Amino acid sequence: MSTEHAATCNSLHLSSKFQLATPVNWKHGEDCIIVPAVSDADADKLFPKGYKKIKPYLRTTKQPNL
Repeated sequence: MSTEHAATCNSLHLSSKFQLATPVNWKHGEDCIIVPAVSDADADKLFPKGYKKIKPYLRTTKQPNL
């Protein structure tokens, strides 16, 4: 499996299980984007290790399944 295919599979897994998105050129282990549909209250519960709020609609967190 190519690196691009593996990154796509990892990204799909993060989207479905953790409600995260991955930026272009994302690599396994890098920060992920919390989808805007997740409220801050839900993000607090989903990501107990914390997250960085860049804008009200843009929050990043460490990859949770490492």
